[in-house]
Amino acid sequence: MKKNIAKIILLLVVVAAVLSYFWIPVVNSKINYIFMLFSSMSVESIIGYIRSFGVYAGVISFFLMVFQSVAAPLPAFLITFANAAIFGWWKGAILSWGSAMAGALLCFMIARIAGRDVVEKLTSKLAMDSVDVYFQKYGKHTILICRLLPFVSFDFVSYAAGLTAMGVVPFLIATGIGQLPATLVYSYVGGMLTGSVKTVVTALLLIFALSTFVFLLKKIYSEKQKKEI
Repeated sequence: MKKNIAKIILLLVVVAAVLSYFWIPVVNSKINYIFMLFSSMSVESIIGYIRSFGVYAGVISFFLMVFQSVAAPLPAFLITFANAAIFGWWKGAILSWGSAMAGALLCFMIARIAGRDVVEKLTSKLAMDSVDVYFQKYGKHTILICRLLPFVSFDFVSYAAGLTAMGVVPFLIATGIGQLPATLVYSYVGGMLTGSVKTVVTALLLIFALSTFVFLLKKIYSEKQKKEI
């Protein structure tokens, strides 16, 4: 009964959001502009956008992170860099980590309430099928592994986790631990970088993330081998 009510509420929210986008010009232009910001891959543009809201900059940043979570697969690391540049690295890290947690939880709950059909419409069937393979192979480790990769949409993983039997608390713990190292690193370097240097460091961070990914895969494989012996 409760799940049915939750589905109805979720459906009403989705319908309201869609109607607002198509029928309210201001909403349409704002959403389109946000998508343009993300597609530009320009940290400077996002910094300027967030700063334009003055004292509400932190609130806007929070909702931008949540928005990119639901509208997968927009790049979250751009907001993390921007937060560090605007608020300082440690305050930016807290804001990025907290808002990313909120976004991940929202994706998880949408999937848990709405089911796979709705999730595939929000993302894509191909994306969800690929994440399913990860969950089948690595189980709970999937969340930790995917969060360490800056260019892999963790939002897909959050949606997929909501379709499994995983509880909310284990999901939040794995999410919080998995995203913390990357958030701290991106925030620290993001607060010091300007211009083209960001591109170089982003590449270095990607190499670091991939190295960590390979290490985790080896560790998981070793653990499986030990269990089979």
